[in-house]
Amino acid sequence: MIRDPETLNILTDTLSQFVDEVLIPREQEVAETDAIPQDVIDQMKELGMFGLTIPEEYDGLGLTMEEEVNIVFQLGRTSPAFRSYIGTNNGIGSIGILLDGTEEQKQHYLPKLASGELLSSFCLTEPDSGSDAASLKTTAVRDGDHYVLNGTKRFITNAPEAGVYTVMARTNPEIKGSGGISAFIVDRSTPGITLGKPDQKMGQKGAHTCDVIFENVRVPADHIIGGVEGVGFKTAMKVLDKGRLHIAALSVGAAERMLDDTLKYAMERKQFGQPIANFQLVQAMLADSKAEIYASRCMVLDAARKRDEGLNVSTEASCAKMFATEMCSRVADRCVQIHGGAGYVSEYAIERFYRDVRLFRIYEGTTQIQQIVIARNMIRDAE
Repeated sequence: MIRDPETLNILTDTLSQFVDEVLIPREQEVAETDAIPQDVIDQMKELGMFGLTIPEEYDGLGLTMEEEVNIVFQLGRTSPAFRSYIGTNNGIGSIGILLDGTEEQKQHYLPKLASGELLSSFCLTEPDSGSDAASLKTTAVRDGDHYVLNGTKRFITNAPEAGVYTVMARTNPEIKGSGGISAFIVDRSTPGITLGKPDQKMGQKGAHTCDVIFENVRVPADHIIGGVEGVGFKTAMKVLDKGRLHIAALSVGAAERMLDDTLKYAMERKQFGQPIANFQLVQAMLADSKAEIYASRCMVLDAARKRDEGLNVSTEASCAKMFATEMCSRVADRCVQIHGGAGYVSEYAIERFYRDVRLFRIYEGTTQIQQIVIARNMIRDAE
């Protein structure tokens, strides 16, 4: 649902200009230094980019899901590292607090997340618990007015920079499945928290992940999200549904950027006395990419609108995430192929994007997990 088209257009145009004039020119710098420049972070704060989805009463912009995906279409046109840096504050790092937190928790944390004063991380994945999130082993044992957390979280986005973590931990060891899991807000400064070495990834330089290790970390009991034990997994799933639409939109934006760059290259690059864009086999790859991007964009917008209407979009979110991320990888592969040998060297952005977008098919639930979610929902609805 778009509440005010004129206001959204102004915001979209502003961010599109920021992407074109500030972010895209700094992509290579980020790739080489593995860091987002502080002046760029400061500009993102000034534009309110850390609080795009946080409600206005907590100092954010309060975008609806449809408005959010329209913004992410623009952010997807540049290095994923920029979007990743603000993404946790707008998604998995704040939405759990927003959806299920107490009013006191919202008042304390959300304004700081919206301003960028605090960066957040979502600690769910573990060394032995990834797609099977219900099997997590991190424990939270009640001790008076505190819980004592022990365990290790893996591949945690923005963990090196984050000031607050949303942590999933098992509060009831007798319940082996998801029912024994609770969600906690844990301040980075709490004694007992250590970080592993930064992960050396295939791509997405500037977007940092690492292990977060909890050793006898004492967390106040009132830091359990919502003040209730045993609903942490449900909170996580609510967060992931929204996140899947976000990543689907990001995939659309990235695919559009890759295709735009490739079309320009194909129209300039000459072989056999003419631009390679004139060759029908090249045209077929361009056309297939354009059609799949269009289909993905339509899916994302449809699912976003349904979510704004209050409908359960578990199936639609998984469909969009699965299709759009797989589409993005196919487009990346075609674009490298059209570039030929030039697509394999770092002089052209497609080489970097080819590596960067591969992660889209893995995080927020792998393609195979989306297939399971979709099929199980179909079976349940048919019973």
